[in-house]
Amino acid sequence: MTDRQFNKGDIIFKEGDSGECLYQIKEGVVGIYSAYGEADQQLLTELSAGKFFGEMAVIEAYPRSATAVALENVTAVEIESGEVNGYFKTDPDKILEIMKCLGGRLKELTDDYGEVSSAIEELRLNQDNKKSENLAARIKKFADVYRKNKNADKLSAESIRRLEQSGHADGYTTKVEGFSKNTVIFKEGEKGDCLYDIHGGSIGIYKAYGTPDEKLLTTLMSDQFFGELGMLEDDRRSGTAVAMENDTTLEIIYPDDLKELFNQNPVKVDMILAHISYRLRRLTKEYLKACGILYKVSEAEASGKGTDDRLKEEIKGYKESLYD
Repeated sequence: MTDRQFNKGDIIFKEGDSGECLYQIKEGVVGIYSAYGEADQQLLTELSAGKFFGEMAVIEAYPRSATAVALENVTAVEIESGEVNGYFKTDPDKILEIMKCLGGRLKELTDDYGEVSSAIEELRLNQDNKKSENLAARIKKFADVYRKNKNADKLSAESIRRLEQSGHADGYTTKVEGFSKNTVIFKEGEKGDCLYDIHGGSIGIYKAYGTPDEKLLTTLMSDQFFGELGMLEDDRRSGTAVAMENDTTLEIIYPDDLKELFNQNPVKVDMILAHISYRLRRLTKEYLKACGILYKVSEAEASGKGTDDRLKEEIKGYKESLYD
């Protein structure tokens, strides 16, 4: 771990570089760009003192998905991939800080994804009618997002490999509870404060559970995490979680558990980080896929041809996919 100095305008790392270290800003501001230096360059976000960047590439052993540039003189702590656990041992509070950093991005992206999915649904219901001014503006907005980021939807094979490893019940665990079939673990709209690790059985994630509009979004199996946004963002649950079989066993993990969990079972903390990072990449892929539909609509309208039958079918068949 070393302090690094960057002058205004310095490129800290480039999109596509291998991810060998992460950074925490001590002073200054860093800009994160897609297509930096190209005609369609886009500033994705600005990060100030205390913020982390570059962590996803280190957590997932994956090429950089964006370019980081010093927007003013910057001092940052550089942590190489092999030093991350040592960094956590020195200051265990950094575990939750990095998780919250990822969780904040996941929350923002979830909101954006909900907005683009809503636009597609409105388009589906009004394909033969004149579009509202608001819908037309949203189509343009998300078409521009796709145009600037269409090559940023790749997933990490390393992430998939790490998330498929077994043994979530191995070693030290926090509070573990068993649930019978049809038990509601949490309800859509409730405030969340913990995440769950499935040790046995399965969990269904539902929208509008128990109503005529009930919809099963996904089924999660053993050795998968869920509910991380509730723990990291103190956020309301986006769905209802229900035990799908008897003897479903869950490990319940609160923020205050992370230090002890890291001390006793650091591999579990690594897996949680990998899960959050992978879910962020996975949702990015789904988000850009949805933006791509509106990009096609925008291009069709600009050409004067209008939406053809194939594109109408794609709009009709679109399904939101918040969960794997």
